[in-house]
Amino acid sequence: MKKLAILLTAIALLAVASVSLGEVRVRMATTTSTENSGLLYEILPPFEKMFNVKVDVIAVGTGKALKLGENGDVDVVLVHARAAEDAFVAAGFGVNRRDLMYNDFVLVGPETDPAKIKNTKDVVEVFKKIAAAEATFVSRGDDSGTHKKELSIWEGVGISPSGTWYMESGQGMGPTLQVANEKQGYCLTDRGTYLAFKDKIELPVLCEGDKRLFNPYGVIAVSPAIHPDANYVYAMALIGWLTSPECQKMIGGFKKFGEVLFTPSAY
Repeated sequence: MKKLAILLTAIALLAVASVSLGEVRVRMATTTSTENSGLLYEILPPFEKMFNVKVDVIAVGTGKALKLGENGDVDVVLVHARAAEDAFVAAGFGVNRRDLMYNDFVLVGPETDPAKIKNTKDVVEVFKKIAAAEATFVSRGDDSGTHKKELSIWEGVGISPSGTWYMESGQGMGPTLQVANEKQGYCLTDRGTYLAFKDKIELPVLCEGDKRLFNPYGVIAVSPAIHPDANYVYAMALIGWLTSPECQKMIGGFKKFGEVLFTPSAY
């Protein structure tokens, strides 16, 4: 309770200070899924208005987002690859990591389902069938959190995918889904982006529910000890907002086609 009171006092002081200082800018590197889904356009404006702050969003894959944090090119990162996040913090590049929300990954594909994976719950078995059939599979191939998850599944299968059936888009989740739709291929995607693009593609969900498809998101401030120029105070204010009960409620209420895209997990 005492910590909450201190946080609220600090936020109030920042709000007062921001009025006299004019607009402040906070740089946030985040995954394409948070932008493609439309979530950021819901949860950032209240923070920006409250503090007279502009959040400059750089939407890239998790690997690139963490690299931007490592180089001190941003003030805060919002990503979804826990092992990479922990390594980022352990190396001293990030501080005060907080759980933010979660959803899950799903495997989508053509209605014709050439690999015959529909109703198969085991995602490892699903990947085995796709490889055996050499059915078109479109990967992000961009070191994103989704790409890392995909590679971990292939590793579990014992297969290093290659050949004409395996394609890498090198793009974000939304464009990758559109490529998969054009090629009528299979694709691993986070559920949030899939729902945001559901009316633009004709790829139903064919595999979901495996515990290995759990997809947690975390938010981390860039360490001011390594990067003194980082806007640490406002980065922490942003983290405080994102993990606040008010913002967590907004995250839990954000829907597409009547479905919740992300489940809040800060509280």
